[in-house]
Amino acid sequence: MSKIFIIGLPRTGTTSVCHAFLELGITTAHTAYTNACFENANAIADTPIFNDFKALDIHYPNSKFIYLERELSAWLPSIKQLLTRMHTNLTRGDGGFNIHIKRCYLNTFSELSLNNINDDSYLADCYKKHFNDAQTYFNNREHDFLSIDIAKPDSYKKLCDFLALKSDKADFEKMNMGGKVTAWNDIKHPLKVESTAKGRIDKLLPYKIF
Repeated sequence: MSKIFIIGLPRTGTTSVCHAFLELGITTAHTAYTNACFENANAIADTPIFNDFKALDIHYPNSKFIYLERELSAWLPSIKQLLTRMHTNLTRGDGGFNIHIKRCYLNTFSELSLNNINDDSYLADCYKKHFNDAQTYFNNREHDFLSIDIAKPDSYKKLCDFLALKSDKADFEKMNMGGKVTAWNDIKHPLKVESTAKGRIDKLLPYKIF
């Protein structure tokens, strides 16, 4: 099976889509920080996928890429809350988050600061730049690229049709609502792939980062 990369930004429904893939019988990782994770998971979302999709497209030919859109009115307060919680561990020089998380967030949200996090225009510009970059990169590649908003009633069917999958369900199960970001940790499923090796990461991932 070809790799499936979910390249929407954080707080666009990545956990809900990953859960849907598990239910569809696909080995899935929500974030990937080891070579083994990339090898064992057929579908991967979030970090470092949203930042590295161009390199992944080159390294994994014939992959499918799914962009997750979200209305800015809903995304802005959610990402603001997340980035505020993450800010210290993203920007500190002595530890904090692992190197892949820092690289991806600080590239996608360049010039990150508490002032910028509280500036809706800054966050909206980051979203639009990422969205436009993905749309431009995958232009005229409708067989490889799908963009959906999981809040829309036809999004689940579009996903299944895009991947030629059959399901009795009609919608995504909404997860991580109300600012929560831990739902994936609570999921127990035989097809769930761990993103680290008992907390350890690989400094070099299987693809070349440009």
